[in-house]
Amino acid sequence: MTSEVAIVGAGVSGLACARALASAGHRPIVFERSRGVGGRCATRRIFDQPVDHGASFLHGVDEEFLVDAEAVDGAEILQGWPSNVAGDGPPCSPQAFRERERRWAYASGVSVFPKTLARGLDIRLGTEVAAIGDERNGATIIAAEGGRTRFSTVVLALPAETARGLTEPHAPGSRDLRSVTALLRLVGSQSCLTAICGYPGGGSAPPWEVCYPADSASVQMISHDSSKRRRARFTVLVIQGKPCWSRVRLDDPESSWGAELIAEAARIAGPWAAVPAWVQFHRWRFARSDRGSELSRPVKVHLPGGGRLVVTGEAFAPGGGIEAAWTAGRAAARRVMEET
Repeated sequence: MTSEVAIVGAGVSGLACARALASAGHRPIVFERSRGVGGRCATRRIFDQPVDHGASFLHGVDEEFLVDAEAVDGAEILQGWPSNVAGDGPPCSPQAFRERERRWAYASGVSVFPKTLARGLDIRLGTEVAAIGDERNGATIIAAEGGRTRFSTVVLALPAETARGLTEPHAPGSRDLRSVTALLRLVGSQSCLTAICGYPGGGSAPPWEVCYPADSASVQMISHDSSKRRRARFTVLVIQGKPCWSRVRLDDPESSWGAELIAEAARIAGPWAAVPAWVQFHRWRFARSDRGSELSRPVKVHLPGGGRLVVTGEAFAPGGGIEAAWTAGRAAARRVMEET
């Protein structure tokens, strides 16, 4: 068994890549700058209640993906969630509501899926990769806090903007890397400002599970997150901003854009939503890939010194969403194992 593959990014794409490589006899090492795995497949515990503040549910049609997503130990799967959908606004993932598409949520939170993918893998959390070093017959992972580790292959399972920051320094000396860097400039990500609002249990609550308002300039979606929970202590709304609205306000104070989202949620759901008992916020700088800039498969190039670089992520498979991230990760593993 070998440890010659580094994967940068422990979102669903990076984890799916690592899991496929491990199943084929490799021992990949995954580097992740945050304290947990999953990327936007994220669940917080607030007053011991799970809250999904990124992806609210999963959906897909690929049978292997469905098997993986349902192979979560001890997790209660809520098939068909959301079934009660209000509003005629465009959903974040329109394909989720096609007739042939299956969709589901987890009573314990969506993060159970990436945590299951991560089980048994060598994952270095809290490790930010500052640069990729090119050397003879390999590539070096250079950590922000110091330290260098050499690998024969490096997989970048990151948002395109972040991956580009690691490829650009080497682009002048390599025609292949110049091409990859130029390609990454064409692949964009959408931002999403998110307000998480809790209200006393047993009081007011929306009659729907998810709302996509058609007439809102700021709100893309409101998820009635507590409708997924057993014995929820709080009614919880997760209010997600529209991409363009979020991008313009991305660096503004939370108090500014948060108040706008809450006021708009109150207009949509009712005056009770204007006065939450508690509020938390999250900035998703790279929430999801831009529709229309998707690629067909991950890219693999040879570095000038002889190492190999594979670039993958949600944008490197059709359809977008968590299923696309998983598909692109598996495809990246196949590219790693190709002879050339």
